[in-house]
Amino acid sequence: MIDLHTHSTASDGNLSPTALVEHACKMNLEAIALTDHDTVGGVGEALAAGEKNGFEVIPGIEISAESPNSTLHILGYYIDYRDNIFLQNISELQKARAERNPGIIKKLQGLGIEISYEEVIEESGTGLVGRPHFAQVLLKKGYVKNTQDAFDRYLKKGAPAYEDKFRFPPHEAISHILNAGGIPVLAHPNTLSCQNTAELESIVSDLKKYGLKGIEVYYSEHKSQQTKVYHQIADKLGLLITGGSDFHGNNMK
Repeated sequence: MIDLHTHSTASDGNLSPTALVEHACKMNLEAIALTDHDTVGGVGEALAAGEKNGFEVIPGIEISAESPNSTLHILGYYIDYRDNIFLQNISELQKARAERNPGIIKKLQGLGIEISYEEVIEESGTGLVGRPHFAQVLLKKGYVKNTQDAFDRYLKKGAPAYEDKFRFPPHEAISHILNAGGIPVLAHPNTLSCQNTAELESIVSDLKKYGLKGIEVYYSEHKSQQTKVYHQIADKLGLLITGGSDFHGNNMK
């Protein structure tokens, strides 16, 4: 078994890159891809841990892309994580996250929630601050019953504390991955909120024109019928088929 979609403390997971690799070894996996959100900050450490343990680690990333009414993420595999141009490009996304976070704090405080940005930074450890860290603080302070409740009540798009941020257009996200020698793959197509198979196929077909190489067909939240449909689309369009758990440790988003 392999897992091509995992996160570490470099973004919003709760295991360090080293601990993530060690955990994968204990689970008897054969390989993982480290695909932290908008950063490759943990890749070097994960590769070193993989080499130490005789375990295959694929350098990767998960890039947020624009989508009018849904979530669109592009996974990048086998990227040159030290490519200077690539690092400059994704720094725009990291800056956007930093600029968004104070806005979330302000909205939460406006809802009567006692929370500070310092608490969220502390929750994130050394990684990028993301909404899952806000969710963890809300959970610890008793404002929500679990992290999903935090997203549903406060943090997801359309919720009262949601704050939008800059994202690359899909063609730019794909281009950045390709230019860094990587393989771009559409992550969890179930989050695109398509009304039917034809709409999804049209979107994926357009992404293929930009250079998309694959679809994450197998995913922890895909139902069996969805998996079947995504497999059929991948076969029809001649795209690679990948799979991953979206592992975050105890952090669920």
